[in-house]
Amino acid sequence: MSAARGRTSAAALLIALLLAVMAAGCTGGDGSGPESRSSSPSGTGADAKVLAVKIDNVAPARPQTGLERADIVYVEQVEAGLSRLLAVYSSELPPVIGPVRSARETDLELLRQFDRPVLAFSGAQSRLLPAIDRAPLDPVPPSIAPQAYFRGQERPAPHNLYLRPERIPYTAPGTHAAEALGLGFGPAPPGGSAEDSRTVRFPSARTTFTWSAESERWLVSLDGSPARTSEGEPLGAATVIVQDVTVRPSSFGDRSGNNTPFTETVGSGTAHVLRDGMAHEARWARTAEDADTEFTTPGGERIELADGPLWIVYAPR
Repeated sequence: MSAARGRTSAAALLIALLLAVMAAGCTGGDGSGPESRSSSPSGTGADAKVLAVKIDNVAPARPQTGLERADIVYVEQVEAGLSRLLAVYSSELPPVIGPVRSARETDLELLRQFDRPVLAFSGAQSRLLPAIDRAPLDPVPPSIAPQAYFRGQERPAPHNLYLRPERIPYTAPGTHAAEALGLGFGPAPPGGSAEDSRTVRFPSARTTFTWSAESERWLVSLDGSPARTSEGEPLGAATVIVQDVTVRPSSFGDRSGNNTPFTETVGSGTAHVLRDGMAHEARWARTAEDADTEFTTPGGERIELADGPLWIVYAPR
């Protein structure tokens, strides 16, 4: 072999090795198959007002990590009548959040209220990925930000994927995420009725809020068990909104043949606002996907929130 041919072969081998390393660096996250793929983000996320993280909510995933520092926690119905959480951060970021799970069609309509949020999720089925690409948000699944995710050793997959938010292009602005929705904080509306506990049921899941005057929080129970942080502290909300919505079948389903329900968050209906140990009848209205959801008294006055975390439960009507 000539010296020139040897140099050419060595250069080709070096290029091949570099390409292999680059390809390996672009993978990671939530296992193999359609749910692990996503296209490139359409923005940087640096100017986003909120970070939304899709979080597991079945027994093997509890206690969740970092959920207590979310400004807003949405509870929505998913396949087989189970529930999943969408945690929204803006005022502060915990060092670790999870377990992170896959996105749903409902999330895309819900998040249109937040002016191009960053969405962290484990992946999505292949048919949903084009809709995620078109949505006005910045997706950061493991396939895009592998350095931001890791697998915990204490739980089996898929309930052990965690996010380090400091490793994604998002900086918390330091304001409560409710402000991005046009919601405010202030006194409770007049009237209402004393409420010790409220339970919202899905076909295979339930969420209960019990008022604690000592902690001035609605303590959360999930499927009958008190919810706790990863440090063992009770998980609570300052305000709870039970929003009555239409939950209908969608064109998506899981690998077991279960249909993925779609929660309609555009429209109007009734709601109940729980704060300060009282329940208040309310109305909700959202005129379009890019409009905020307004919560008012039956007389049309805007309802203010108590200072602290807000939980919104989409209750099937």
